[in-house]
Amino acid sequence: MTFIALITKNLVRQPVRTALTVLGISIGITTVVALGVIVGGMKATTSQILRAYNSDFIVARKGAADLSLSTVTEQEADEIARRPDVDHTIRALFDITQVGDNPFFATMGVRPQDLALAPPALVAGTILSAGTTEEILLGDAGAANLHASVGSTVELQGRSFRVVGIYHTGNTYQDNGAMAPLRAVQDAAGKANTVTGVYVVVKAGLDPVQVAQSIRDDSPLLTTVANISEVSRVDQGIVLMDALDLAITALAVGIGAIGVMNTMVMSVFERTREIGILRAVGWRGSRIMRMIVGESLILCLIATVVGSALGVAASRAVLMIPAVQSVLDPQYTVNIFARALGVAIAVALVGAAYPAIRAVRLAPMEALRHE
Repeated sequence: MTFIALITKNLVRQPVRTALTVLGISIGITTVVALGVIVGGMKATTSQILRAYNSDFIVARKGAADLSLSTVTEQEADEIARRPDVDHTIRALFDITQVGDNPFFATMGVRPQDLALAPPALVAGTILSAGTTEEILLGDAGAANLHASVGSTVELQGRSFRVVGIYHTGNTYQDNGAMAPLRAVQDAAGKANTVTGVYVVVKAGLDPVQVAQSIRDDSPLLTTVANISEVSRVDQGIVLMDALDLAITALAVGIGAIGVMNTMVMSVFERTREIGILRAVGWRGSRIMRMIVGESLILCLIATVVGSALGVAASRAVLMIPAVQSVLDPQYTVNIFARALGVAIAVALVGAAYPAIRAVRLAPMEALRHE
């Protein structure tokens, strides 16, 4: 009998216990994968929003709890636009309201002249007309949900807008929302003379990093965000999700390790005489240890496959909720599944450590006398 066959035979001796152990570990892996997919989707969506309109970075209020809660005054926006190192800016106001069955319908208020500098890819129609306050652009997904087309009329916060264009950005959040004249969104949201942030395009030949630092130095109450690694300056939601993801991973390792340890301790106890015979016929302690660790690894690898499949299914189920579907684009990256595998290996090694040491320390004669 080969070494692998012996390990497999040991696992199937107690099929119910083995299955329950795999199930317990799988639940932890499922949580790691599902949460990783959701957090990854949130980061991808936020990253795309930060670099909208082909900008180099966005300027927002320093210390805001959430990007949507940032407030930059029109005066501050004007000062940024007049800087000699800035080519042009696009000021935007994010307004999130319930429209139809979407409770997170995001309307981005922009000045028509700003939008003309970096218009979205249109599926139909045209961009906003200069000076308009009654026109609106809908994302293709938002238009589909509202059963609207070019020429239709939609109502946002009690105000009617005529759809003049439908766009597609590839960003789930934006494609389920709309773009409307800044002044109209400010009036509807009750946020006169303020915007959420200012998208900045620096002049050609200048370093965006240095320009961003200069803006932060000149305006202590404002900050700049160029990528997801800097988002904690204006949005604590991503930070909290990362912390939750780490906590869930640690919890999965701890609980899984206890389950594996319990299974392997019971297995070693039940096979005390067998281990004594193996030691008596010449098996070294290192080989006994490899056998125990090998059984633990196989348990956890099976759990990884099952848990990963369940994690994908769970994330798909969450996306069936319309409210989630409108703001989240799931990310099934290799890193997520590699992390799940890393968790499984950690569970296997931690869970097998004590049982393996106990098995190695068994004296052959003492083990043979065991009843």
